[in-house]
Amino acid sequence: MDKAYFVSDVHLNSEEDPRWPQFLNFLLSLDNKKITHLFLVGDIFDLWIADHYCFKDKYRPFIAEIKRLQDSGVEVHYFEGNHDLYLKHFWSKVIGVQVHEEFGSFELNKKLIRVEHGDLIDPDDKGYLALRHILRTGFMKLFALYMPAFIVVKLGEFASRKSRHYTSEVKTIDKPLAIKKIRAHAERVSRDVPYNFIISGHMHVRDDFTIKEDHWKTRSINLGSWLSGKIKVFYIDKNKQKFIDIK
Repeated sequence: MDKAYFVSDVHLNSEEDPRWPQFLNFLLSLDNKKITHLFLVGDIFDLWIADHYCFKDKYRPFIAEIKRLQDSGVEVHYFEGNHDLYLKHFWSKVIGVQVHEEFGSFELNKKLIRVEHGDLIDPDDKGYLALRHILRTGFMKLFALYMPAFIVVKLGEFASRKSRHYTSEVKTIDKPLAIKKIRAHAERVSRDVPYNFIISGHMHVRDDFTIKEDHWKTRSINLGSWLSGKIKVFYIDKNKQKFIDIK
């Protein structure tokens, strides 16, 4: 039986951050749960770019726990967000985690599941979509990989602050509109493929909605953010699919 956890938008920053021990304890707790899959659905770190030593040093405890889970047989998938980019250089090649630049489709317990960070949910966000395209060009990937670490950190921290402000304080200032966009996206993609679940993050709004059609239904889950309010992850096994509180 597949047992999977889905988590996004933790935005880990420093050891003083209350989310730091919460996320570490969550990873440690998975030892006793006999899980088969862990999905890191983007923006786990407030900033991670390529394989620069500054990120590997800063987030060493989390790297160790994720690697331990991977080595123990847990299938770990990491989806690039808008705060964590060019992950294959370290997370895939060194740790062995499966990295996804866009969405992925999975079958768990005979259910078809689409997983994505969610930064492509809003087709009207032309400015971000253009920036996203530029950041994923071959030139920018090479530039980020070979740029001195201190420049990466300075530029990344500036971009991270702007992105977090935009996502947390601009896009979600109208929560009903954010939810409307999440659900509209789920309806669009489920017309092409009848997914049982569509799981995303990015929007910093937690939402659980079922799309019902004549011959199928799709449950759309947006994981929300760890930045405020109750912290939750989503869990799936053969018998239950639900949000679980993290303390």
